[in-house]
Amino acid sequence: MTTANYTNPKPFVYSQITVERAKRSLICSPFRLALFLTMQIKSVPVSAIAMENGIKQGYTQRPLSEVVCDNDLNWLIQVGILRREVDGQGITDGFRLTPLGHQLLEKLQKQELAIPTLSDHLYDAFIRWVRLPF
Repeated sequence: MTTANYTNPKPFVYSQITVERAKRSLICSPFRLALFLTMQIKSVPVSAIAMENGIKQGYTQRPLSEVVCDNDLNWLIQVGILRREVDGQGITDGFRLTPLGHQLLEKLQKQELAIPTLSDHLYDAFIRWVRLPF
């Protein structure tokens, strides 16, 4: 039996606009850095993030209902930071980082997430509301 030699693949290259939008969405989300650091290693189910569990784990800033939590996680999927975990039965309720999410976390890992400005929140809300691809 032969073993294939795998080298570390080149990282994906994303446009500056994509990276900025993803970073803005990440810092405007109600989630803390601890959640994304955990998602680097393993899948995190919604039940571990929603309600009081999110606060106990250090994943959220405040209790989030499952619906709100799922909506915010789905927005992070749309901007390219997260993906749903899949098992042999299909899609699960777990989430993991995408390659873009890993790249952002590498840059942000040295400090806590930046505090978003009012203009960050307004821009993120506008893009989220109209679902523009920029």
